[in-house]
Amino acid sequence: MIHFVGAGCGAPDLITLRGKRLLEEADVVIYAGSLVNPALLEGVKQGCQIYNSAKMTLEEVLKVMREACGKGQTVVRLHTGDPSLYGAIREQIDQLDQWKLPYDVTPGVSAFSGAAASLARLGGAEYTLPDVSQTLIITRMEGRTPVPEKERLRSLAAHQASMAIYLSAGMVSQVVEELLAGGYPKDTPAAIVYKATWPEEKTLLAPLETLPSVAKEHGITKTALILVGDYLGDTYSRSKLYDPTFTTGFREASQ
Repeated sequence: MIHFVGAGCGAPDLITLRGKRLLEEADVVIYAGSLVNPALLEGVKQGCQIYNSAKMTLEEVLKVMREACGKGQTVVRLHTGDPSLYGAIREQIDQLDQWKLPYDVTPGVSAFSGAAASLARLGGAEYTLPDVSQTLIITRMEGRTPVPEKERLRSLAAHQASMAIYLSAGMVSQVVEELLAGGYPKDTPAAIVYKATWPEEKTLLAPLETLPSVAKEHGITKTALILVGDYLGDTYSRSKLYDPTFTTGFREASQ
C-alpha cells in the first residue's frame, strides 16, 4: 500500500495523527527533502528505508514504490504541506492506477494555514473577513512552470480578494509589479512569511509597494509565502453568526 501523506507546513507536531501513525508503520518513506522538516523522520521504525525525492526523478520515485509494493511493504510518500497543493501527486497516481497499485491520500496543514496562524501572533489574520473579503485566491507567479493566461497575477488581482502566493519568493518585485498593474492599491497590506511554523520562521508585514525591499533587507529569496489583501488591515465588520441581533438555526435574536 502507498500512502501520500501531507507533512504539514514545518513544525513536526503539525502533521495529522493519521499521518504520524502511517509514518511510524512505514517500511519505506520517500520524502520531499527540499521542504519537509527532517525531524518528522525521527519517528520511523528501525529498518525503514528512507529516500529523498529532491534528488530523484519521477521515474525513480515510482520505481521505488513499485518494488516496495511487490514485496508487500508499506510506503509513505511524504509531501510538504498538503499534497493537493503544488504536490505533483496526480502524475504519480495516474501511473499507480495503470499498475493497479493501491494508494490513499492523507491531507496536511498547508503553508497558507500555517502563515495565517503565524500572523495571528502579530495582530490577527483571517482570510475571510465580513465586508472585506470572502474569497481566498491561492496561486503562484509564473516561472519555469507556466501559468494559464487567464490565471496570471495581473488578472487575478482585479478581484482584490485575499491572496496567498506560493513559489514566488524569488520574484517579489515581479509579483508586486503584476499585482499593482492588476488593481491592488500601493498601500494594500501585505506580508511575506518565511518558513511558516519552522523555528527559523520570519513574519514580515509591509505595504504592498514596499514588499520587495523588505524581502531583500531580510534576505528572503525562497521557502516563503506572499500574502496580500485588506484582511491584513484593521477594518472589517462583525460576524453575523455571533451577532445578538441575528437569528440562526440554533438560537433566536435577542434584540
